[in-house]
Amino acid sequence: MNLSSLNFLRSLHKDNRQYAVIGLGRFGRAACMTLHQSGYEVLGIDSSEKLVDQILNDKIVSHAVQLDSTEPFALKQAGIFEIDTVIVAIGNYLDASVITTLNLKEGGVNHVVAKASSEVHVKLLRKVGADHVVFPEHDAGCELAVSLTKPSILERFEIDTENSIVELIVPAQFHGKTIAELQLRNRYGLNLLGVSQDGKFHINVDPNSRLQKDALMVVVGSNQSIESLPL
Repeated sequence: MNLSSLNFLRSLHKDNRQYAVIGLGRFGRAACMTLHQSGYEVLGIDSSEKLVDQILNDKIVSHAVQLDSTEPFALKQAGIFEIDTVIVAIGNYLDASVITTLNLKEGGVNHVVAKASSEVHVKLLRKVGADHVVFPEHDAGCELAVSLTKPSILERFEIDTENSIVELIVPAQFHGKTIAELQLRNRYGLNLLGVSQDGKFHINVDPNSRLQKDALMVVVGSNQSIESLPL
């Protein structure tokens, strides 16, 4: 997750109970199921009658309709423009995905989340006004690479392209040393936000407390500084 994603999430209405998902493939189906199981009203949409019937039979949406989302009139007739948040899950058909996103924004939908399948797709979706673009294959690949090469890093929040907040396992080299002895800011250019130890997360950490190698620590700094840690 990065800062732009956080800003988008903050813009969502907390009292919104209704969502629409356009595209009922694996990604769209998963979104429908999760929203529905969480108690939200979900409208599923696809051009395939088979997928619409299947999702209705599986009872993981409140309603489902078959329509061509590249046709603005069809979206308007179905009441899609009245829904606050719409997920465009048409990842494999670039033209339909981009046109649908454009139709939704021109129709006045406040929040449009669109799934992309390539870097070019990401750029096009943003050009036509998508409020938030997800690229699951890319994100999953990046997370896998990090988990394989940096297994000590458990979570990463990207502030921007150069700086991050990370949660990591305390390096073995830090075991038994105090916060003051580590001099994280002077040696690594990092600021310590907190330490999780013995099942508790501590924000205002005593500089004289000693770290244990099985504990977790959260730091903020440049990606270059984070890479310099003895992970």
